[in-house]
Amino acid sequence: MGQVQYISDENNKVTGVIVPIDLWHELQREKETAYLLESEAMRERLFKARKRKTGMPLKEVCEKLGI
Repeated sequence: MGQVQYISDENNKVTGVIVPIDLWHELQREKETAYLLESEAMRERLFKARKRKTGMPLKEVCEKLGI
């Protein structure tokens, strides 16, 4: 993974960062997961879905939905 780069102003105060895209995607996934887990109902659905042994491959679902 690449290196995080810091952006600073003329007073050397850090005002921003540049992060590698892989790290950005990882942070976004974690943020989305945290958001979903805030809801008790959604948390239960996610845990039930993880335990489920049946399902359909994503490709098949997309074909059935026409996407």
